[in-house]
Order: sequence, then structure tokens, then C-alpha cells
Amino acid sequence: MQTLRPKGEDDVTAQWLRLFRSLDEASRRRLAGQRAIEIGYGGIKHVAMLSGLSQNTVRRGMAELRSGEELLAQGRIRRPGGGRKNIEEQDPQVLAELEALLDDETRGDPMRPLRWTAKSARAIAKELGKIGFNVGVTTIRRLLKDLGYSLQGNSTTKQGGDHPCRDEQFNKINDTVESFQTSGQPVISVDAKKKELVGDFKNQGQTYRRKGNPREVNVYDFASLATGTAAPYGIYDVNRNEGMVNIGQSADTCQFAVESIRQWWRRIGRRHYPDATQLLICADGGGSNSCRTRTWKYFLQDLANETGLEIWVCHYPPGTSKWNKIEHRMFSFISMNWKGQPLVDYETIINLIGNTRTSTGLKIHARLDPYQYEKGIEVSDEEMDKLEWTVDDDLPKWNYTISPQVSV
Repeated sequence: MQTLRPKGEDDVTAQWLRLFRSLDEASRRRLAGQRAIEIGYGGIKHVAMLSGLSQNTVRRGMAELRSGEELLAQGRIRRPGGGRKNIEEQDPQVLAELEALLDDETRGDPMRPLRWTAKSARAIAKELGKIGFNVGVTTIRRLLKDLGYSLQGNSTTKQGGDHPCRDEQFNKINDTVESFQTSGQPVISVDAKKKELVGDFKNQGQTYRRKGNPREVNVYDFASLATGTAAPYGIYDVNRNEGMVNIGQSADTCQFAVESIRQWWRRIGRRHYPDATQLLICADGGGSNSCRTRTWKYFLQDLANETGLEIWVCHYPPGTSKWNKIEHRMFSFISMNWKGQPLVDYETIINLIGNTRTSTGLKIHARLDPYQYEKGIEVSDEEMDKLEWTVDDDLPKWNYTISPQVSV
């Protein structure tokens, strides 16, 4: 049952809090101690909840008042070396665990344990408590702020209704990824980033420059003013937190997508996975790597034949491309790194992508693709029949395997 309090008492409490927040640390501690003494029984707990201080801090304030201890000598608020160390100083691993819980931007991803509860600092504290970190809600809010998180409103990221097999496909992807990782086989997440105009065009975001000296760019972003177009296709190695972006100069076609994967394997993949016999590709269901496109599968067959790898493909269900690992583990950091920087030429684009780094050790390689890719390539029924591919029994549209063809 809620206890009703006179309005005047609420006003006094609000005034006390305003005074409390205006003081330094030592004064806050003593004011809290004084308030607890005035309340008497239960005062320590009440003041701790009201002020956000720990009960031990309130007790210390009471003790200082009673003993007349003076801690402000020589201009100090706290004894040298005094005060409880932050939890990240006591155990730096807590930040890594917190970021792991916040992985995938924690917007309802069924492949993460926290799911929707990430919107609550209390829920995050509870999850950390389960793995051995006793962290309060106030500390969680501070750590989130330090990591660059903030409370945000709605965002127009919803791409349509949920597919009835959405959860089943997410479980399929999760199980397949874990199986590949356990056996040491490569797992890559692929996607095409938005095509960019190359030239003196405004790029959203801000960057530090001398005051009153902004970078001047074209008023209009007409394609006729561009020196070219850049079609970035990314490959992200889930196991190694490393990726590559292939910068195309023509169309984002199925052939271009497969060529990007081929270049990743030649330049990076086979060096790190010399004993690999399989490759798992996690991709969106549309675009140049669409699950409906014959050409995508046709060129993947060439790649399987060339590399000798059995290529497994898992597509994300419609409306769930935001959960593709490459989106938030690689592309988002590229966008942050080049914000406010006009993409004046291909060299600038490659340097901005290649210099993208994160505190978690992300490395990205970038290259310029010199080829022009033809649009509208069609694959006949006869050519499809020759492919060495099998589909999943339960979800055949989104999961299939392409094996190397045996030469006759």
C-alpha cells in the first residue's frame, strides 16, 4: 500500500535534493549523514535511496559529524587515495561483458540473451549479476554513457511484418554458426553498403576543423558532378573480427558480390584458414546476394570449384537485415570514421575505410575493384540443373549448400 505524504513534505525533500546536488562530495556525505540522524530508525536506508549514495557512505557521514572529523584540510575533499575504486578499475573485464550483452545493438535480436531487456539498466545489471559482476543501476547508467550509449526515441528501422519462420531461421543460423566455429571453419557476414557518389559532395556528420573554416563542397549532389561512383561490398570475418571492403566502380551485381568474396578468400581468408574445407556465408535475403537470384548461386558454384570449399549459405529472413553482423560490427564504424569527410576520390575512400579501428580490435582492409560488371545476366534452367547444390529440408529457400563439382 502506498503511503500518502503531505505536499509540504515532498517540497522539503525536493529542496533538500537541490541543495544536496549542489555540494561537493564531502559535503554531500555529511548532509546525508545529518538527514539520517534527524530521521532516526530507518534513516540510513531512506537517505541512501533518496540520494543515490551507498548506505556505508551515509554511515561515514554520520560518523564524521559525530566525531567532528575534518577532511577538508589543505583543500582536500577526500583523503589521498581515498574512495572506492570504480568497478572497471577493479575488474576491466566488466566492460567487455557489458559490451557483449549490448552486442547487435540489443534491439530485440533473438540471437542474443538480453533481447528487449537492454532498454532497462536494471535488466542489464541483473544479467551482469548472473555472470558474477555485482553492479548497481547507477553504475550501469554511467558505464553505458562512457561507452557512448544514450536513451533514444523511436527509429524508422522496421522493414515490414515478421515472417512466420523468423525465429526458426534465426535458430538455424545460430546453430550453423556455432557448428562452424566449433570445427574451426570460416564464417563470414556479407552485404553491400549504400552506393556513394565520388566527388566534392556533402557527407553527413561533423568533424573537427579550425573554427570558421568548414570544408566547402558542392551545393547540389547531382550525379553529373561526380567523378565516379563507389559501391562498397563488405565481408566480415565473424571469428576474427576482421573484414574487407571491395570498392566497385560499376553496378552492384551478383557477379560483383561473389568476386568480392573471392578476393577476400585470396587475400585474407585462406591465409587464416589453411585447413578449411567449408565456408559459411550469412547474407541478407535481397540485393546482389538475394536468396531468389539464380545468378548469385551460379557464380558461387564457380567460387566453390575454384577454392574447393563446400559453401554453405544462410539468408536472414525478410525485415531482419539489421541483425546481419556486418551492419553493426563493421559498416557502422566505417560510417562513423568518414562522417563529415567528403569522399573526393577513390583513394580517400580506401584510406578512410582502411584506417577504421575500434577498441575491440576491428581491422578492415579495402581495395578498389578495377572491373566493370554487366547487368542483367540470366541463368537458364539447364545451367541451374548443372549446379552441385542441395537445399535444407526445413527452410530450403534460405539455406543451401553448394559443393565443388567433380571434373569429368
